[in-house]
Amino acid sequence: MIRIAAVGDLHFAEDSVGQLAPYWARLAEHADVFLLVGDLTNFGTPAQARALADELRVVKVPMVAVLGNHDFHSDAQDEVRQTLESVGVTVLEGAAITLHIGTRTLGIAGVKGFGGGFPGACGHAFGEPEMKEFMRLTERSASQLERALGLLDADYRVALTHYAPVKDTLAGERLEIYPFLGAFQLAEAIDRAGAHLALHGHAHHGAERGVTPRGVPVRNVAMPLLRRPYGLYCLDASGHHAMDSEARETCAATEGG
Repeated sequence: MIRIAAVGDLHFAEDSVGQLAPYWARLAEHADVFLLVGDLTNFGTPAQARALADELRVVKVPMVAVLGNHDFHSDAQDEVRQTLESVGVTVLEGAAITLHIGTRTLGIAGVKGFGGGFPGACGHAFGEPEMKEFMRLTERSASQLERALGLLDADYRVALTHYAPVKDTLAGERLEIYPFLGAFQLAEAIDRAGAHLALHGHAHHGAERGVTPRGVPVRNVAMPLLRRPYGLYCLDASGHHAMDSEARETCAATEGG
């Protein structure tokens, strides 16, 4: 059993200091790893990244993250990444990492992703150069995710993105903005490479649960949606997952047994 704590869309700023550390300080009691799915800062400034890094110092489990669109806003994404890495966060972009947790291995592949929409209402690399580049960015990101997932040799594999891979987890958002919240190419990449769980953020008013066309569970862990410092998800020996109160009960029973 591997216990995963996950959250995104913290939109952390200097005035956020102290709000999450008391909860994160006890995270190791409930989880084996902490996954962060982007929009970790509000405007992507170095000062906001430093404030978040200080908040994360209390976490006692491995931390893995992808960045989100807000983390790019100030064109300081490299510094944001370096600041987070200075406190032990592994930041992925088209890459993967394998963690050894007890006798099991957890492989995590991550990309920020991008928009583009979903079947029936999606963009295409056609027409103006700007539209072609928009969609090619999405396609490149999906290709990087598929490659990173495919290279993993682990008991469990998790896909980490900021943008949504399915529209299920966007339910509650305005239909007009679906193309800016995610893209179906990410789900295709996850399905082709294979994963036990996919986690994303970005959709503050969406839904928590979804599934890819081939049955990979997808969870939207944006903090404004969850309304708590993180969601808890467990992967058992068969790769099946549980969540929240069910996950806590299952993990506790496994530890006790």
